[in-house]
Amino acid sequence: MAIKGKVAVTYDNGNVFQHFGHSEQFKIYDVADEGIESSEVINTNGTGHEALATLLADMGVTILICGGIGSGAMEALEASGISVFSGVSGDCDEAVECLLRGELISGGVNCDHHDHHHDEEEGCNCGDEGCGSGCGGCGGGCGGQMQILFEGPNAGKQVAVHYEGTFNDGTIFDSSYDRGEPLQFISGIGMMIPGFDKAVVDMKVGDMVDIHLMPEEAYGAADPEAIFTVKIAELPGSEDLEVGQMVYLGNDYGQQFPVKVTDKTEDTITLDANHEMAGKELNFKIELVSVD
Repeated sequence: MAIKGKVAVTYDNGNVFQHFGHSEQFKIYDVADEGIESSEVINTNGTGHEALATLLADMGVTILICGGIGSGAMEALEASGISVFSGVSGDCDEAVECLLRGELISGGVNCDHHDHHHDEEEGCNCGDEGCGSGCGGCGGGCGGQMQILFEGPNAGKQVAVHYEGTFNDGTIFDSSYDRGEPLQFISGIGMMIPGFDKAVVDMKVGDMVDIHLMPEEAYGAADPEAIFTVKIAELPGSEDLEVGQMVYLGNDYGQQFPVKVTDKTEDTITLDANHEMAGKELNFKIELVSVD
């Protein structure tokens, strides 16, 4: 697998920092066929959560290596054309070397936000930005070959695609063409939703395909257990929320995750932690731009 360009690693005293959204520093590597050409440590200057995706994209980063990461941050990074290898721990330089050898395995979104206990005391964070903090852990890392989930000519290779996503009524919900930059990721290893990944792994450069995905090939079915009701008195800040508003809950471990207010009474509030695309059929027009 040939990787060229800029790779960012969440950085803490030489090691991979385990909470993406709380990262105070990144180590940025310039890599080419010969390996690491140069590196530097940069400060985030207080930037946090999904805004970090913009910071990295503005620097030309195309791959991120990190520890824990939540779904909101993962989506923001992917929307910025940044591929993510999560669940990695240990030495930053070694992690990049593993990446260049094709031995780095991503843990994906490695915080199960649906397992939080509804009777635990949580706070409500109603900012404009999402949260990228995660649980940490070692879901990925060196020590084995990249796990190929979908076989095909592009499996394990870095690809760049343009795409347009629409609902069945024709409404466009996402488009790389509008951003002016193709999306880059490693094909066939589960970095994208299954149906998207399966389509790209068999494409040739210049191909353009149209696919229709049922929920099980996209973001899955909506989970009724992810919809829960709590007392307003037990959720500080919830008294000011309105039905339809997206907010972020945080637990005692620093994890934060998006929820939508679906109902509210004088004493209680109902929140839905399902992904906003859960249970939906999706359509994509995909154009394969390059394979490295």
